[in-house]
Amino acid sequence: MTEAAAQHPLPHESEIVKNCIIFPPKINSFGVWENQASPSQIFTYSMPLLEIQILLVFSITYLIYTILKPLGITFFASQMMAGMILGPAMLGEIDGFDDIVFNQELGLETIDNAAIFSFGIFLFLMGVKMDLKMAFRTKRRATLIGVISFLSPFVVGLIVFEAYKLPHESTGLNLLRITIESLTGFSVIAWLLSELKIINSEIGRLALSSASISTLTSIVLIYAFAISEYWTIVSPSFVVLHVGLMVLFVLFIFLVLRPLMLRIIKETPEGRPVKDVHIALVMILYLGCCVFTAYHNDSALYGAFIFGLAVPDGPPLGSALVEKFECFVNGVFLPLYVTTTTMRVKPNMMFEDPSTLTFSVVFSISTFLAKFISCFVATFWGMMPLKESLAFSLIMCSKGIVELSYFSSFRDNKILSDATFSMLTIGVLVNATIFPVLVKLLYDPVSRKVAASQKRSLMQLKPDSELRILACIHGPEHVLALIDVLDITCPTKESPNIVYALHLIELVGRDSPVFIDHNENQSMGSFKNIIDFNRYEQNNQGLVRVNTFTAISPHKLMHEDIYSVALDKKTSFVFLPFHRKWSLDGSVEVENNVIRNLNCNVLDRPPCSVGILVDRRSKPLKSSSYSIGMLFLGGKDDREALTLAKRMARDPRVKLTVIRISSDRGYDNLLDWDTMLDAEILKDIKHNDVIHGHNITYIEQVSKHGPQTANIIRSLVGDYDLIIVGRRYGVDSLQTTGLSEWSEFPELGVMGDILSSTDLDCRAIVLVVQQHYADVYRH
Repeated sequence: MTEAAAQHPLPHESEIVKNCIIFPPKINSFGVWENQASPSQIFTYSMPLLEIQILLVFSITYLIYTILKPLGITFFASQMMAGMILGPAMLGEIDGFDDIVFNQELGLETIDNAAIFSFGIFLFLMGVKMDLKMAFRTKRRATLIGVISFLSPFVVGLIVFEAYKLPHESTGLNLLRITIESLTGFSVIAWLLSELKIINSEIGRLALSSASISTLTSIVLIYAFAISEYWTIVSPSFVVLHVGLMVLFVLFIFLVLRPLMLRIIKETPEGRPVKDVHIALVMILYLGCCVFTAYHNDSALYGAFIFGLAVPDGPPLGSALVEKFECFVNGVFLPLYVTTTTMRVKPNMMFEDPSTLTFSVVFSISTFLAKFISCFVATFWGMMPLKESLAFSLIMCSKGIVELSYFSSFRDNKILSDATFSMLTIGVLVNATIFPVLVKLLYDPVSRKVAASQKRSLMQLKPDSELRILACIHGPEHVLALIDVLDITCPTKESPNIVYALHLIELVGRDSPVFIDHNENQSMGSFKNIIDFNRYEQNNQGLVRVNTFTAISPHKLMHEDIYSVALDKKTSFVFLPFHRKWSLDGSVEVENNVIRNLNCNVLDRPPCSVGILVDRRSKPLKSSSYSIGMLFLGGKDDREALTLAKRMARDPRVKLTVIRISSDRGYDNLLDWDTMLDAEILKDIKHNDVIHGHNITYIEQVSKHGPQTANIIRSLVGDYDLIIVGRRYGVDSLQTTGLSEWSEFPELGVMGDILSSTDLDCRAIVLVVQQHYADVYRH
């Protein structure tokens, strides 16, 4: 267990290597033909060499990732495997390989500088995306788990260290190592949850909240233990001066620089991007913070992270910084840092000192078991299901780039020997390879939701049961049309409407998704359109109850929030806004493909019946009377749409017209059972214009082919305020022959696509309905 003597108490310092540098430096070559006798001369220039190194690293990384991705291996693990292949374990043993591509004088120096520079920006962006307020407003459960997940491995690590401690060893430096083994890196957890697409799930939010507590606790302790080493090695007066400067530095960042950035945000017009000059100013301040901490015997990386915490997260400033730099850093240079760090692993040295190997194995396993068991007990005792508790515990025990960076800095500072560093790095590799696969096997939120869900549609409701509706909106342009449609669903005291309004916001410039229940948190994340839903509830006192929520999550995972609310609240119908916004003259004003992809994801695995609302009005609906047209061709979706239309027809202000479009042979090409169900639902409408006081008109049209159906639709669109159709996706019939080949939006079905076409002069609201049925999950 013998380690080399410490040279510097703080982590993230650079190893001092003496190299001979040629002046002027050789950067750009003249190509491979510069020296025809020796084409390898190109490797003596830093720029071509760096480009070849990047190409080699990326080629091997993506080759490994392509092969192992079907097994669930993550991209981070592939980067570490590439480092193992390029390092002394494999290719590094080949004569001449290291001397040419990764030689100490030029090769490693260039790529290491690029890698550490990118890692500095990564830590800065990590601070920008970390919601510091989350650590102070976490629920008691998350705080308890965060504290326990840190303290339990820390205490066990202390016990193991005392059992294996040698007389000459420094307690302070080993406390640093114990702290690193005990922490739960916030960025590591956020990356893993994003990779597994569960960041906005229940255990994802709990893991992020707990990790924020653990990360802040570990940062404070790491700095405290490092300062204690200063006290012993240097002098108490130096420590007092150093701590005082750092406190003033932090206060200057949060009391001077942060208000400056808030002023930049205030001066940026709503909906407009931050000026480039302000982005440049923030990056200059970032570099200044790095220089300050490096000059005062701390790592420049500390200044980067602390300044990142002070930057206001989210739009417009935080999101602009993430958008401009994250792709470049994470996609290009950060893999170099992971790969070059792993290249330093020397497996053959691990077995040279059996006592060090024994301590490292026992220490790593003991701290892992302590954290795993404590997290499992805390969640399982809190009534979380067994598999979810196991998955959550594995997530909290995950290791990644944060731990790898600490181990690398400890090696550079001689806190860790090469043997111990190799052992710990291989441990990170095993962890990053196995744990994501196990979590994916234990926790699949989609399958869990599907297994727990039952068929929920309007047709399944009893006549006088309450109607639970989930109304999704993205912006103010979606609110009025949605409330107008909700207003004519005819709620009564016997059959009230329970409306759950969900405001969906894309997560930008943050790592932590947010879900807000506005009934519990009136002051948190409230948005201006909430007042319209409150007014709708007040206008229908006793007939309507409204509950409002806000979900801030990545656009690729927004459908998970819809699933969760719909299943938790047991809704029967979900309203989704269409992704197009029309101007008053009927032209398309805005298209939002994020909304379109969300709608498609929900339709692929619907939690209940779904309706896509297409607002093509040029003026608001009249409050005194509404004219509704329902186009009926037959099938599950059309029957669901007709059920909703009949409920609306209970409202005395509504005049409903049902247009049955049938073929000349009488019925569509559907199963006999479907034909019987169609006839049954139309029976009470077919022969009566007024049913139980409801104003309903039945019309039958004959269509022999798709173009004729399109002409029928064109002749009717100007007569109604609201047109309801079934999606009928994948259903072939004589009336729609040939129309699907010209369909622009398959998510609307053939009929909905015609009504949403720019070629059609339609000034009505169009509602496209898909019924919820179990067969959809087998596609």
